[in-house]
Amino acid sequence: MAASRSAPSLRPEVPVETGEARRAAERIARESFGRLVAFLAARTRDLAAAEDALSEAFAAALRQWPESGVPESPAAWLLTVARRRGADAARRRAVETCGAGRVALMAEELEAAASSPEAIPDRRLALMFAGAHPAIDRGMRAPLILQAVLGLTAMELAAAFLVPPKAMGQRLVRVKNRIRDTGIPFRVPDREELPERLDAVLEAIYAAYARGWHELDGGAPRLAEEAIWLGQVVVGLLPDAPEAKGMLALMLYAEARRPARRSDDGAFVPLEEQDVARWDRDALAAAERLLREASAAGPSGRYQIEAAIQSAHVARRLGGAATWPAIVALYDHLLALTGSPVVALNRAVALAETDGPGAALAALDPLAADERLAGYQPYWAARGALLARAGRTTEAREALTLALGLADDPAVRAHLRARLEMLPEAVDESRSPEGGIARRLGSAPQNNGLEHDA
Repeated sequence: MAASRSAPSLRPEVPVETGEARRAAERIARESFGRLVAFLAARTRDLAAAEDALSEAFAAALRQWPESGVPESPAAWLLTVARRRGADAARRRAVETCGAGRVALMAEELEAAASSPEAIPDRRLALMFAGAHPAIDRGMRAPLILQAVLGLTAMELAAAFLVPPKAMGQRLVRVKNRIRDTGIPFRVPDREELPERLDAVLEAIYAAYARGWHELDGGAPRLAEEAIWLGQVVVGLLPDAPEAKGMLALMLYAEARRPARRSDDGAFVPLEEQDVARWDRDALAAAERLLREASAAGPSGRYQIEAAIQSAHVARRLGGAATWPAIVALYDHLLALTGSPVVALNRAVALAETDGPGAALAALDPLAADERLAGYQPYWAARGALLARAGRTTEAREALTLALGLADDPAVRAHLRARLEMLPEAVDESRSPEGGIARRLGSAPQNNGLEHDA
């Protein structure tokens, strides 16, 4: 067994402010958490232990970096500390199952990787397919993958999947124990095994992208880029899988609009007001090609339909095509396929452009009793905009105020505040002001309660 090496050297005598150390740790967590967990867990097959060890390493960083300085190679430093934290327990378990020789090889590989950051292979895709193993309950595959790859908390996952936080936490513990006890391998499965695991992997990749879409600063665009990269890898593994291509197309359609989503001063810009000259035409062309290939390969699934909706928006904004009826029809198909209340919401918003706000509000009425939407900000923003268009100003003000209170993004809050200020104090409630609902709403990918373009 190789001699134990010390952690990668710190810049000598370079103390930093606690806030700076915390920001550095948060940046590394965004950029490398999934990569480090996947690498550690692939060696031990104990996902919970790998997460615990890495969490302790981050805690150590917050204690030490303010005094010693941020390491030249933070990811390698964290891997070294995590390896030491989990070494004894992993050694005991591994000796029982695979012998001392295997333990020595594992230790050598971990130490070699810790001493050289570029030697840390990316095992995230293997971890994602392990989380989609048939032995794992179908409903827990995507949450498990998201926690392992992104480090999302049980609370965040509970909100995303509309499950009580305590129940989500308990289920995650059980599924991680199952992975450890049954020895599920951390590898990309053989080609014939891939299709049965694909849905959960696609769901997790797209959820990762949606998280990167909503968080524009810091490391979030990097997270979106990595999700796109993972999508490209899956398409490479399964070139005949139409849903994989549909999901990648959907991400590229959204990513193409990223430069136009904020004005130069940082203000939120809704889809209908975006400067299309700032859209990435290469990304749009790639998305269109992928969607054509997916459509020719087989029946349309969720991601293909959502990508087709985005394609219709592009045709409308760039070419002036009258695509709202097609968008409503696509939402009809998507709603029949998923039964999602978020899809029903977006269908209602699109319906306002073909049949008017009254029809849209009537379509929203059945959603009023759905408790999952009570704290869903886009629902109240959409309802408020529809009510304003229908001239029901008092109700519109109430809905937009709720949307404002639920919004986290300061730019979105400013946009909603401006919409509230535009409402007249008193209006004839029978009037229906002109102006499309789409101009009052933003645009974002949909996944587990994340809003989509109207």
